[in-house]
Amino acid sequence: MSRIGRKPVAIPAGVDVKLNGHEMTVKGPKGTLTQTFHENMIIEVTKEEITVKRPDDEKENRALHGLTRTLIANMVEGVTNGYSKALEIQGVGYRAQKQGKNLVMNLGYSHQVIVPEIPGITIDVPAANQIVISGPDKQMVGQFASEVRGKRPPEPYKGKGIRYVGEHVRRKEGKAAKK
Repeated sequence: MSRIGRKPVAIPAGVDVKLNGHEMTVKGPKGTLTQTFHENMIIEVTKEEITVKRPDDEKENRALHGLTRTLIANMVEGVTNGYSKALEIQGVGYRAQKQGKNLVMNLGYSHQVIVPEIPGITIDVPAANQIVISGPDKQMVGQFASEVRGKRPPEPYKGKGIRYVGEHVRRKEGKAAKK
């Protein structure tokens, strides 16, 4: 049996969980998340925990078991504490700023790159070379951070571009001089 799928998900105080068929709604201080799960998974909600069971040991059900439990745990964690991804900008003249609900970045192009804030996501710019993306939905935060990083990914020669904090970029040697 799945070791992850077997573990129950604790419901912290202040979090409201509603199960309607295979659609779960989790409401907490950071927001509300709704997700529909596969019909094969058996989800049981009590006052203090959520358990996920599978009907049999078929390959698909074994795969879905741990996935379903992890998605539920991510929903509970998201509405309780939220998720965030930090990005850093490296390069001379590269910077970011927040103008209203838009993230405006100078990334070495002939124009400014403007990324609008989407519902459920909060953009914070603590410094000119730092961007913090946060929200209750783990998948949405990661996807949005990836899209922002994709506006100017780090290049391997000088390392200029947008990268995740702590990301290691493999550097390449430039052209060797002719002898």
